[in-house]
Amino acid sequence: MMIIVIGRGHSGTRSIAQTLYASNVYMGSLLNNSCDFVPPHNLYRSCHIFSKYVKYSGNYQWDFSEVLGQEVPESFKKLVQEYLKPILESNSEFKGWKLPETTLIYPWIYNLFPDAFYIFWSRHPFDSILGRHLTDDLHDFSVDYPNSQDVFQNRAISWLYQYEIQKCVPKPKNSIEVRFEDFVLNQETTISRLEKFLGKDLAKIPMRPDSLHKWRDKINPAEFSYLFDAMNYYDYSYT
Repeated sequence: MMIIVIGRGHSGTRSIAQTLYASNVYMGSLLNNSCDFVPPHNLYRSCHIFSKYVKYSGNYQWDFSEVLGQEVPESFKKLVQEYLKPILESNSEFKGWKLPETTLIYPWIYNLFPDAFYIFWSRHPFDSILGRHLTDDLHDFSVDYPNSQDVFQNRAISWLYQYEIQKCVPKPKNSIEVRFEDFVLNQETTISRLEKFLGKDLAKIPMRPDSLHKWRDKINPAEFSYLFDAMNYYDYSYT
């Protein structure tokens, strides 16, 4: 079984990756402190191939029709296969990977791995954008967007783009959506959902409730109203 974690950087994906690793899921031959499968360079390169077919339409919207209407290029496949080589060659019954930048190429990953089990991981965007991440400036991955001098705006737009990219293709037949907040506050229930989904017992790792709602004295929601529709999807408060 191939397990793929999809979620933006600083969305708490480390917690699910650590859970899977502690549960004897093979997550790659080399992991960093965030439980990312590394080295990531070939996957980063694949992001640039994907992004050149995505057009910014204005008003915080992107047109994915060109990227969805073509065959996945061989150059892209080769880079992804090289990145995933240890995982693809593993004989482990349960295997997979976590790398936040995978979200930037999710539609083509789904094309290559339609039978994989996808864990879509979300976190309140206002908490997610408090810390720096490699995907803060989407231009670094060849994605067009309305760049701002305000780093929090750039991070918020990156969060929105990665929400939109997950919604531009039909949900995989094997998929589950998990909020980081639920994993922290209702770990037993959330673990049970994941165990049923994967058909496997999962370890429980320590979680910290103080990692939630840090945004309230740092972020003015009115400055990010373009996120509200997406936030409603996850039932996240902006008041």
